[in-house]
Amino acid sequence: MLAWTRGKGESVTSVKAGVNVKLRSFSRSVPMSLLLARESIMAHFRPALKLFNITEQQWRVLRALASVSEIEVMELAKATSLLAPSLSRILRDMEERGLVIRRQVPDDLRRSLTSISPDGLKLMDAVAPYSESIYQEITDKVGREKMDLLQQLCREVVVSLGELTPENYAGTKLDPEILRIVGDSSRGRPRLDD
Repeated sequence: MLAWTRGKGESVTSVKAGVNVKLRSFSRSVPMSLLLARESIMAHFRPALKLFNITEQQWRVLRALASVSEIEVMELAKATSLLAPSLSRILRDMEERGLVIRRQVPDDLRRSLTSISPDGLKLMDAVAPYSESIYQEITDKVGREKMDLLQQLCREVVVSLGELTPENYAGTKLDPEILRIVGDSSRGRPRLDD
């Protein structure tokens, strides 16, 4: 038997064979709300990015690189919220297209520095009017005060949660029945084990 309570802010209860789990309503999930907001915003940017044959992630990298002279890959991954293996593939493609320049650090060949190329800057100049026009359209629709408040709240959430240590579940023993369901191979983002 599954029982779902629908209502603003009410918990969802799932009851089956003696299991009782209470979760906040799906519509009140902060990660889902942020994802829906992001998707509704990016839906306006994607056509312009497609016009210039660049992905959202490539645009993110160009934007980050335009603000520095050069940067190490791990710092760039952090700045763009991209996983290092994904960023490596993105940078390889962007380098082949002449949008970025990568060079090894002479004293440590394991490290490399990345910078935006002259063609990357030209591409940014071409995309910028479209991007700014879209930002203005969104701001006009949502309102300047709300956009400023949204930016402020996002920054506050990042700073506040940055002060918390994420929970580490390494060594947690799961019920054998749950282990059977989830399996022993990791999926999705890599697990952080001790």
